[in-house]
Amino acid sequence: MELGQYVSDLQRQLVDAAENGTEDTRAVADRLAAGLDAAARLVLLDVLSAAVGEITRDLAPGSVDMRLRGREVEFVVTQLNTEPDSEDLPTATVDLDDASTSRTTLRLPDALKVRVDEAAAADGLSVNTWLVRAIAAALQPRQRRSAQRTLRTGDNFAGWAR
Repeated sequence: MELGQYVSDLQRQLVDAAENGTEDTRAVADRLAAGLDAAARLVLLDVLSAAVGEITRDLAPGSVDMRLRGREVEFVVTQLNTEPDSEDLPTATVDLDDASTSRTTLRLPDALKVRVDEAAAADGLSVNTWLVRAIAAALQPRQRRSAQRTLRTGDNFAGWAR
């Protein structure tokens, strides 16, 4: 989404509003319109960010992320697959399509909080979205079984490094 067309429209409307004024009023409007670009972009980004937050809250465990590439805004919609595999045994499930949300206070050790922050940033997600996805994944039976630790031997390593 290119914000330039919206900023230009706002600048044009400011100049048009000053057309009925004096020459000084039109000159001030022209100067204000020229300096409006950065401020208008910041306000538009704030509005879009707030909208993304509200939509993500309603989509949980899915999410909408806003990415800024140069001067263009990009939206990425991610939906978590909530349908169980046919191999999974029937279990009591949580309705992930429920639009209501609840606020929960979660106390994490500082070291774990740092790791959660890093993981969320690496995935390009907010901490809230990352935690909702992790919890939803942990509640799926197949993933719980595969997440159990196994004893490994040998010289094989997996992971990433900076």
